[in-house]
Amino acid sequence: MPNDNVKPIPGSEILSEEAPPYTPLEGKTVLLGITGGIAAYKAADYSKKIRALGTRVIPVMTKHATEFVSPITFAALTGEKMYTDLFCVEGAETIPHIELARSADLFLVLPATANIIAKAANGLADDFLSTLLLAFSGPVLFSPSMNPAMYAHPATQANIERLKTLGYRVIEPEIGETACGDQGKGRLPEWSVVREAILKATTPQTLRGMNVLVSAGPTREYLDPVRYISNRSSGVMGYAMAMVAFRRGARVTLVSGPASIPHPPGIEICPVETAGEMEDIIGKLSQDAHVIIMTAAVADYTPAVRADRKIKKNTPELRLDLVRTNDILSQLVKSRKGRQIIVGFCAETQDLKAQAIKKIRLKGADLLIANDVSQPDAGFDVPNNRVLIVSADGDVEALPLLHKEEVGERVWDRIQDLLLQDTC
Repeated sequence: MPNDNVKPIPGSEILSEEAPPYTPLEGKTVLLGITGGIAAYKAADYSKKIRALGTRVIPVMTKHATEFVSPITFAALTGEKMYTDLFCVEGAETIPHIELARSADLFLVLPATANIIAKAANGLADDFLSTLLLAFSGPVLFSPSMNPAMYAHPATQANIERLKTLGYRVIEPEIGETACGDQGKGRLPEWSVVREAILKATTPQTLRGMNVLVSAGPTREYLDPVRYISNRSSGVMGYAMAMVAFRRGARVTLVSGPASIPHPPGIEICPVETAGEMEDIIGKLSQDAHVIIMTAAVADYTPAVRADRKIKKNTPELRLDLVRTNDILSQLVKSRKGRQIIVGFCAETQDLKAQAIKKIRLKGADLLIANDVSQPDAGFDVPNNRVLIVSADGDVEALPLLHKEEVGERVWDRIQDLLLQDTC
């Protein structure tokens, strides 16, 4: 019989009013290589944002980079000594480029000019940064940024391909207007893209080989061509579940209702609007999924009739006939393939634990994640969530108020436990 006892994790007995900062890189060290491009000024901003992820950031600049941004800027933003001179007397007894290489978890070169790309691709080491690259054995990310003609040049493209064959990772530059006014591919990516590349490079690939299907966001049920019934779901929790899976190495497909947030980089997006559209596409994609995460807030009802034209204000009252939509989660459970793991989400405003236990018994999912959306600091329209993780046997784990990406990590830890049980 299901066990209704709640098993809170340590520290969750007293709910905090403010979620702890999300620091997924706590205890890690990132080497930040800055080279001589105009985008070096963005590297200063990014260095602060990388540090906010909980990591130590050690800046390494080429001499040309110091012509664009002062070394003092990076030292102040990172709180670390800035390195640029290979033959500096200070600290020479420790051989800095060897010591730094041994102590770091990730090396990010941003911006990466055509010059440093050519050096790294051919094993040249004539300054501190290029020498440090040869000494470093961990994951290395290059973020190219240059004039579009320079980026498209066959020599640069050949060097980038050689970097990849050597095991280096390259963050694709964006298309747009560069500092010189030219249009094309060569712009430094936005922070969200760089952030995801960093987190993926530092995350163990525990879901490699897995196909993951995630639904997210609200649905819209149209009354006429301009009006619809919907809900307050922003899609943030579902996107976080998708991003955590992608960082862990899974192939992720995200079926998203009309969310108000940017699409996560590297993830295939299937946009939908209505509950019927979501049901159709999830039914097709679910056949190949190892794990299905139903985070979307799918409408429970839809208008019985959709008007072809805008409904006019001809009467003081408007009465609508609504019909139930199909329960996608229950359908997935009934038609599950083999050892598929199916996880549902539910939003409640009262009796959270009782409602969650009732729903998982009714629907038959492997896990159900429940949250009280009446709380102002969790649920809809905020970056944090406070949830219950309910298992099929009725056990309940209460998570404290956390950033939604950290909630995603905790939920994926539980899913991976289920995957391991299936392989035993």
